[in-house]
Amino acid sequence: MSGFTIQMCQIQTKSPDLPLTLLRRVNAVTGDSAILSSGFRPPRQCFINIGDTLLFDLQGHFKNYIISGKSYSKGYLVEGSNGEYVYLTYEERIELVKKARELVPKDSGKIILAGSGCESTTATIDMSCKMAEAGADAVMVVTPCYYKNAMKGNFTQKKIADINYIRNIAFIFDMSSTFPGIDLSPTVVADLAQHENIIGMKESGGDITKIGTMLHQTKDADFQILAGSAGFLLTALQLGCVGGVCALANVLGEEVCRLQSLFEEGNIQEAVALQYRLIGPNSAVTKQLGVSGLKQSMDWLSLYGGPTRAPILPLTQQETLSLRSVFEKNGFL
Repeated sequence: MSGFTIQMCQIQTKSPDLPLTLLRRVNAVTGDSAILSSGFRPPRQCFINIGDTLLFDLQGHFKNYIISGKSYSKGYLVEGSNGEYVYLTYEERIELVKKARELVPKDSGKIILAGSGCESTTATIDMSCKMAEAGADAVMVVTPCYYKNAMKGNFTQKKIADINYIRNIAFIFDMSSTFPGIDLSPTVVADLAQHENIIGMKESGGDITKIGTMLHQTKDADFQILAGSAGFLLTALQLGCVGGVCALANVLGEEVCRLQSLFEEGNIQEAVALQYRLIGPNSAVTKQLGVSGLKQSMDWLSLYGGPTRAPILPLTQQETLSLRSVFEKNGFL
């Protein structure tokens, strides 16, 4: 049977004992400062039960929020690219953000990012507003993937004009390599970074030249660039990324966050060794086996992954054995 998981992202700050002060934006609903810090935002899974409906049991299937909410965790992304959000109804997407906010209240010190991207501009704006009302501190928006040939030229200027309609919501753009929409060049990103409500960018392609160029061109802006994969995280940190939105952090959150800690401490040799160990599992639960592999590995590590929602298929026996082998060889099982 099909099912679902909420994808979350954990955040670790460079200075975990200090206030999160890197970026401040005004929350559209409360007017309070929503502070986005450096570190990790693991995209959380959506939890589905055997009847293909969403699960909202705090003590059971949402225990991932509690288990991952240790000292290294500073916040979560709900409905990231691995959160199966494209298979959720409009109502389910809003409800997930509400439930996440209930589990992670504002006074917890953790932030909630919400994936509000839709194909149309109108739907994205509406979803962003609804998610802000539901408690999101900021929204993450994917670029559209349909009708790319009709979206050239002044796409950036039009997007900025659209965002001007909703000034009280903080936006982060999501460049997903697995589900590519319109590509945003470093020049376009530099233009977007000048907008007061566009506070960051997640880059998942692993093109280090592009990431470095974006960092250089936005260095004077109040703007974050986040690595979108644990597979190249160390290199991204060395270039100047402030953290990552990494699917693997759903499974190995403490280890992924430790990689940044080692980097910050200057322990590069140990950081490199850990990066090597993370590459195989990261590739297995993203490019190779996707959501099904991610959920299976969560189940193995005493989290809750559960089934996927149709049409995503469960792993075959051979795929399950292959996935387990990767985690065992790298010392995680």
